[in-house]
Amino acid sequence: MIMTLQSEIRRILNENQIVKNASRKEFLGLYIPALVQSNSVQFFKTAKFLNSDVKVHSNMTRIQDFYRQVDIDYDFVAILLLTLLPKSKKLRICIDRTEWDFGKTQINILMVLVGHGDFQIPFYWEMLDNNSGNSNSGNRIDLLEKVFKIIDKKRIGLIVADREFIGHKWLKWMKDQGLIFCVRVPKSHHIHRLNGEILKAEDLSKSFPNGTYLVDCMIDSVYGNVYIKPLPDGDILFLFGNCNPKFIAQLYRKRWDIEVCFQNLKTR
Repeated sequence: MIMTLQSEIRRILNENQIVKNASRKEFLGLYIPALVQSNSVQFFKTAKFLNSDVKVHSNMTRIQDFYRQVDIDYDFVAILLLTLLPKSKKLRICIDRTEWDFGKTQINILMVLVGHGDFQIPFYWEMLDNNSGNSNSGNRIDLLEKVFKIIDKKRIGLIVADREFIGHKWLKWMKDQGLIFCVRVPKSHHIHRLNGEILKAEDLSKSFPNGTYLVDCMIDSVYGNVYIKPLPDGDILFLFGNCNPKFIAQLYRKRWDIEVCFQNLKTR
């Protein structure tokens, strides 16, 4: 099985120029299966599976040299990851930001997860150079424009995001691009109706304990549909999007995929 995996990886590397040097391609043909076998990204664990003909210390040195000396074209990595997804199916994008401390280094990362059904992969990401600050509309738009150079945006069936991902410029951009989206909204935001009525999420949650939806509402000066439901912990699930309001809560649950991904990156 491992030999088959190595052969397939070499074939893919020859078709996608993630690295150009032949010896580096040969290394990746060994290294990727070693990552799978060790179930770890820690060098000393992966080194045990890299090449059984040499000492583990030598494998460690080879791994360290690769990361120290090689510039990886991450656009080609994304192209490679795209081959793992269904070719003719609509894809789902989850976008989120997370931060954590790795030693003395503070990591603030904006990530796009792409998936279909129950399968999803961390597809593209940017390191934000603002310590622990939130992303802005420009960060998000730039990131998705890079994604759309690799994936035809016509293939994107849904974009899901949490409460940080609001703002007129961002919401309008998604709508203008013809993208279907569903985002959670802070409960402090007001809901503007076509008749001029202004509603509060808190009032609606009290009036409709089982949840309710409204069509043709304006959030951050962008029109769409709203879903409101009180949660057991006292918070309010306040969703906004241009998808069918009857299914907006069901679609938003897909955002849990990226939370699991972040948990895996940080602790598992």
